[in-house]
Amino acid sequence: MHGPQPDLALYEAGGQARNPGGGVLPLPVSSGGSGSLRIGIISHLKYPIAEPFAGGLEMHTHLLARALRDRGHAVTVFASSRSDAALGLEAVCDATALDEVGTAEAHDVAFFKEHHAYLTLMNTLRHRDFDVIHNNSLHYLPVSLADTLPMPMVTTFHTPPFCWLESGVRMCSAANHTFVAVSRSVARLWDHVAPSDQVILNGIDLEKFGFSPQPDPEPYLVWYGRIVPEKGLHFAIEAARSIGVRLRVAGPILDQVYFDGMIKPHLGDRVVHVGHLDHLALARFVGGARAFLCTPTWDEPYGLVVAEALACGVPVAAFARGAIPEILDESCGVLATPDDVASLAAAVRGAIRLSRYDCRRRAEQTCDARRMIESYEALYNRRIAMPAESEFCEVPLLHA
Repeated sequence: MHGPQPDLALYEAGGQARNPGGGVLPLPVSSGGSGSLRIGIISHLKYPIAEPFAGGLEMHTHLLARALRDRGHAVTVFASSRSDAALGLEAVCDATALDEVGTAEAHDVAFFKEHHAYLTLMNTLRHRDFDVIHNNSLHYLPVSLADTLPMPMVTTFHTPPFCWLESGVRMCSAANHTFVAVSRSVARLWDHVAPSDQVILNGIDLEKFGFSPQPDPEPYLVWYGRIVPEKGLHFAIEAARSIGVRLRVAGPILDQVYFDGMIKPHLGDRVVHVGHLDHLALARFVGGARAFLCTPTWDEPYGLVVAEALACGVPVAAFARGAIPEILDESCGVLATPDDVASLAAAVRGAIRLSRYDCRRRAEQTCDARRMIESYEALYNRRIAMPAESEFCEVPLLHA
């Protein structure tokens, strides 16, 4: 690993707090002690909240809703109509991603459809009896209209600032509103707009990504995720080719131009795209690899794929971007210089030598969804207990 690493014991989501006398002390975390809560979760509408997931945000929202329901809370998920009904779905509209491209005004149609859906939802929520609303969308309207709701709202920052969401955040004046960042990296990126009240690291279902103590006998590397330019699959292909190890790829093709121009010409015996897999098949696929290559070309807000690979016992070679250095340490991953194929290839060689048991241990310590859910439960209960007109006082966010 290169450079100083963040102290994960500073995170409430990590379940520990620093002991001034040395070592760490357990951090007491609420598990919904005030009883069952009525929780409304606002999702984004681009893709259904259902398997196979289009990306990490869909998976995170699904896991959050399912885990809260399993813990006895009454959860309602406001999402597109093709989302998983078992989550307590109230369909807001059809998914706004367009099935076909061809009309010049298509993006406007999607924009206005989404705008109308969120405006209608926020007007409706004013008359609902939820204890708390968790805004997991990337849209400007829920956060900008938070002050119209009688109940507290929590908004999670899943991405760096972009113009539309930043506009809504700057308009948010609700006293009963809380901002959460999914990593310290994301919190820093939002500091100039709205400081995060808390960092809660994302988590994964460790049972769904079971440990594979041994890789497949036939060596291969793995890359998976959304096949779009910002995920940088082309770097993984070049690095795998340079060290002479097969690369297997999984994930939805969400940018056909990028796939046709940068990826498809390299497919064959040495680079294989296996398609878009569900959780069970994906865990088996990832678990058989010698190493996972993570190649974002932007500051990854968290990196659920990194957590999933570690849970399977697979070491990670990754570009040192965004929150990835917060997840990896020298026991489970090797960081590479961003956009540098030679550095990535060297990181792969180093990662292959790491212990698969240490990778799983790191996932259990840092990426367990139970800690994430308990942290959100504790936050919900603290927020509900506060008078709406009072300021929300949180432990200061510590920066590296």
